[in-house]
Amino acid sequence: MTQFCDLVLQVLHSIETNGAPDPTAGASIDDENCWHLDEEQVQEQVKLFLSQGGYHGSGKQLNLLFAKVREMLKMRDSNGARMLTLITEQFMADPRLSLWRQQGTAMTDKYRQLWDELGALWMCIVLNPHCKPEQKASWLKQLKKWNSVDVCPWEDGNHGNELPNLTNALPQAGNANQDSSHRPHRTVFTRAIEACDLHWQDSHLQHIISSDLYTNYCYHDDTENSLFDSRGWPLWHEHVPTACARVDALRSHGYPREALRLAIAIVNTLRRQQQKRMDMFRLQKKELLHKGVTSITNLEGWVGHPLDPIGTLFSSLMEACRVDDEGFHGFPDFSDGFGHCKSLEYQHLSPHKFLEEGESYLTLAVEVALIGLGQQRIMPDGLYAQEKVCRNEEQLISKLQEIELDDTLVKIFRKQAVFLLEAGPYSGLGEIIHRESIPMHTFAKYLFTSLLPHDAELAYKIALRAMRLLVLESTAPTGDMSRPHHIASVVPNRYPRWFTLSHIESQQCELASTMLTAAKGDVRRLETVLESIQKNIHSSSHIFKLAQDAFKIATLMDSLPDITLLKVSLELGLQVMRMTLSTLNWRRREMVRWLVTCATEVGVYALDSIMQSWFTLFTPTEATSIVATTVMSNSTIVRLHLDCHQQEKLAGSARTLALQCAMKDPQNCALSALTLCEKDHIAFETAYQIVLDAAATGMSYTQLFTIARYMEHRGYPMRAYKLATLAMTHLNLSYNQDTHPAINDVLWACALSHSLGKNELAAIIPLVVTSVKCATVLSDILRRCTLTTPGMVGLHGRRNSGKLMSLDKSPLRQLLDATIGAYINTTHSRLTHISPRHYSEFIEFLSKARETFLMAHDGHIQFTQFIDNLKQIYKGKKKLMMLVRERFG
Repeated sequence: MTQFCDLVLQVLHSIETNGAPDPTAGASIDDENCWHLDEEQVQEQVKLFLSQGGYHGSGKQLNLLFAKVREMLKMRDSNGARMLTLITEQFMADPRLSLWRQQGTAMTDKYRQLWDELGALWMCIVLNPHCKPEQKASWLKQLKKWNSVDVCPWEDGNHGNELPNLTNALPQAGNANQDSSHRPHRTVFTRAIEACDLHWQDSHLQHIISSDLYTNYCYHDDTENSLFDSRGWPLWHEHVPTACARVDALRSHGYPREALRLAIAIVNTLRRQQQKRMDMFRLQKKELLHKGVTSITNLEGWVGHPLDPIGTLFSSLMEACRVDDEGFHGFPDFSDGFGHCKSLEYQHLSPHKFLEEGESYLTLAVEVALIGLGQQRIMPDGLYAQEKVCRNEEQLISKLQEIELDDTLVKIFRKQAVFLLEAGPYSGLGEIIHRESIPMHTFAKYLFTSLLPHDAELAYKIALRAMRLLVLESTAPTGDMSRPHHIASVVPNRYPRWFTLSHIESQQCELASTMLTAAKGDVRRLETVLESIQKNIHSSSHIFKLAQDAFKIATLMDSLPDITLLKVSLELGLQVMRMTLSTLNWRRREMVRWLVTCATEVGVYALDSIMQSWFTLFTPTEATSIVATTVMSNSTIVRLHLDCHQQEKLAGSARTLALQCAMKDPQNCALSALTLCEKDHIAFETAYQIVLDAAATGMSYTQLFTIARYMEHRGYPMRAYKLATLAMTHLNLSYNQDTHPAINDVLWACALSHSLGKNELAAIIPLVVTSVKCATVLSDILRRCTLTTPGMVGLHGRRNSGKLMSLDKSPLRQLLDATIGAYINTTHSRLTHISPRHYSEFIEFLSKARETFLMAHDGHIQFTQFIDNLKQIYKGKKKLMMLVRERFG
């Protein structure tokens, strides 16, 4: 960084400058610039920094160059404009501009902010109160030239789309009410071009900035645009961003006193307008509220505005806090924060002629920030413009947070909070706002935390009013666009273009969380906050976050759980369950588990309640596999210290739930239902009957085999057998599926039947023969059935003295014939498209087939005939048939 500062010193050699001229006296012939500017060096450096594309701190270096321009302007050196021209030329020549334009991609945020600063600096330069007309004419020519270049960046950052920019032009441009869809897009230079029409010759303006004593106590005109207020203090009624641009220009050109005088006149004007508008609204309030309409009073908000009017007033007044005995320190370094005003001994210094008793520059700065932040304004078009609104609001609030609130400032907070609640359409916190109003969540959170220790009632009023997010509500008022100062081309249903909506929703959630935390222990407030959340928050994930927040706050380790807050947590959790029941949500499983935890913490009645109304909250699978299973677990019973009676009541609810779920979704819930009903004979029988009823139609063989195995495991072999036979009817194993996952189930079912006895085995074999066409599986079953007597280990463990079953008689004869048939069919299927590399594998397959054939009493003859047939049918496959002869004759 020091190297860079050295570089700037090489570029600019400072020579002594003349004394400060009168800002309103016009240009002085003698006041030539006294800087030497190494133009080539400036151009090379800017080009280098831009080519680094924001890496290696190049953005910081460019900001330092801009700061240097501001320093030159403050020294009233006209070469500041020359240096900015050189910088701008390099920016305009950046090859990325045309690339981004072609690709329709947005430039990076940091780069956009550099362009913003460039535009703001040109605004300052053309508003120099001490520049010659020919200088201004030459700048205007140059600005128009850049402005007409195709790749010149647009003010709202909306490259690549055709959205109109809803913006009030400066009043001099005369087209504030022109239909925005026909207005050309504004570039970063448009405002500076418009500002070239502004001048400083207005005598009222000259009096304001040149004297602390300019008053008119005899002035009685109390209209909207009065020159003085009722106290005789001067007012300045220009379009607010334009008026503030004048303040910025005065500061930038080294006229801090003049800037401060104009800033105070503007703030006094804003405060007077605020009061007048509130009085006017009170007269019409009943009628407007009855109609449910609101007016858009400002499509171009002051916070997030390209000219940053509120930021300009705030920093001008804050700098005035930093005066000492010798008067102004002048301007601080531009990279400074505002922490200097933190120590109270000089926060309220320097009372100005036009301040109320007890007021100071600091109180004025705070008040104007609150007025700006609370202004009702429409969400602008374009991602960049919307992000800028959020960023500027957060920057301004973070500066306010550095100021310690004393009694004087608390009074201002109270006064502005009341104004904002009652000021109608001029306030973003008014009773009725336009559906596209920029939400007040972030600002209200700051007001809430600031006011809470001093006036809790007012703090909650503000925060609850700010919870609205009308853009997501179909019935929100769209506003009155008929009056001439309201632009008539706001597009309805524009919320998909709220690019920052997810950020806004998370800010809304933050505000709600802040209120929940503050309301711990206060039943009435908690209920009110809960109602507000349920009414205004539309995102299930944010409500879930709030439910979790409330749960954490309610169960902090250092105290007993706050039961009201726990109930709020549960209520929000239940709302999430209802919202996400029929929509896909990847966090759903986590949400269900959390809800059971929360209900457990609330108590046994909460668990009972969610089980009784499970169908409004959970899917049948969730209700059985997560909810009821967790409720019935040992850890829950221990956690709740339940006695036998309570345990039984809870178990009863779980069993009822399980049976209802099994009826509704037997495929996914039957097994869980059986498990949950194990300890109650009637419930268990009911669950088993539900499975049997569903088996015929609604269940797959996999589900039935799983339940059958569970039945065997629980000691119900006959029921297991019954389910296994039902499963077999759903199964179909073709000849080549010798690795099918159901094979193990088929072997298990046959083994189970075999163990039960001859009748059971005889009943299942026809099912096997119908369902299984795979020769190797059939031969495996056949082999196992011939090794032992059926029912060798009976139901009661006693040995049977039965004999081995005969292969000549049913049912084994049927199985043997089916197996031989399967081998014959499979052989023909394999030979249809066999390749030489599979010949040896095929010969092994025939060897296995022979083993099965030989189990029949005439098997030898059957096999010989089979081989002879093959040799005849497939005689074309000479090599293969030669191998068959070698092995089988």
